[in-house]
Amino acid sequence: MTRSSSMLGHLLAYGASEVAAKLSRLGVVIAVARTLDATEIGVAAAALAAGDLLKSLTENGIGQRIIAAPEAELDATCNRAHGLFWLWCTGLFAAQTLLAGIVYALTGNLMLAGLILVLAGEYLFMPGGLVQTGLALRAGKLRQTAAIAGGQAVMANLMSLGLAMVWPSALVLVLPRLLTAPFWLLSMRRLHPWRGDAAAGRAPVFPFVRFGWPILGTEIIKAARLHADKLIVGALLGPEILGLYFMAFNAGLSLATSFSTAFASVLFPHLCASSERGAALRQGLAVSVGLVAPAVILQSLLAPWYAPLLLGARWEGLAEPISILCLAAIPTMIWTAAAGWMRAENRPGLELRGTAMLTAAMMANTVIAAPHGLTAIAWGYLATACVMMLALSRPALGAAFLPNRARA
Repeated sequence: MTRSSSMLGHLLAYGASEVAAKLSRLGVVIAVARTLDATEIGVAAAALAAGDLLKSLTENGIGQRIIAAPEAELDATCNRAHGLFWLWCTGLFAAQTLLAGIVYALTGNLMLAGLILVLAGEYLFMPGGLVQTGLALRAGKLRQTAAIAGGQAVMANLMSLGLAMVWPSALVLVLPRLLTAPFWLLSMRRLHPWRGDAAAGRAPVFPFVRFGWPILGTEIIKAARLHADKLIVGALLGPEILGLYFMAFNAGLSLATSFSTAFASVLFPHLCASSERGAALRQGLAVSVGLVAPAVILQSLLAPWYAPLLLGARWEGLAEPISILCLAAIPTMIWTAAAGWMRAENRPGLELRGTAMLTAAMMANTVIAAPHGLTAIAWGYLATACVMMLALSRPALGAAFLPNRARA
């Protein structure tokens, strides 16, 4: 099997996982739209945004060190990574618990603080399966990891759907993430069993820090790009408008964010295993954009029809921003590919600078456009994504399509 066909198979596996997750998520969106009011959705959105900002700290490059480690250093790398995962995740659990307390002290909103606390429980399940996840990705078990991720998402969405029917509250969007964490943990430990080898010792910490800090910074800033806008809208316009904003962006950008996450998971091991990374990146771009562009264009064209039909008449005004936001998936895929190339080339600092510039531009768009409504925010988001993501991707695009030209 060629590398391109292998990558296509892995990407299709992740794509199928995402399709299953999104189909089940569609049921949740419909149920939530018909059982919760915009304010309740806004409270859940604020909790999810705060939780996801902290959860970005789990993307610290440790797992990627396992994927890229030389074979002779693998056991020592895994031993060190296991300890770092436990230390890091325990710290994040404590930090998010503290955040929940601060939110309650400042706002008196028990529901919001409780939702943030529920989300913190995920960190207690993560470290027991993260080394196994890195080893599974290193071994090329991307179809299996995709199936586990998809299975967890479907389970969570089915739980949300059931809760929305019998106990409609903001909790339906949050609690299933904690309840399905044990499924992920057990599945990853069975997929690629691992036990530490004390005789191998532990790899030095400094290479993890040197490689991981720009990746950690990138992921924090990336999370700010994806979630800080919700906190800005909530602060400027209140929870009811935040609820509308959350529904519009979730419906319009869900395909872009889910497929780009899957693509990043597939592309990095593919690039690390390739001696011709420019050619590998070119193949990855052709496959990803070729798959996602027709899908999002069709989604955009059909949004005025399916949005009011699925969500209900009271959400009819969201059709236009949903239609606009769908198209942001195309530049997002290009930037995701460029970021993967930067990491594989051991240039995570370049990705960090690009992500910081992109995030600043996106947040500025939200602040400027928010007073003019959701459609204005959507147009600004699309324009900013097209200009900034394509400009920041130039070094990677040069490596892929102009390999003989000096790159920035």
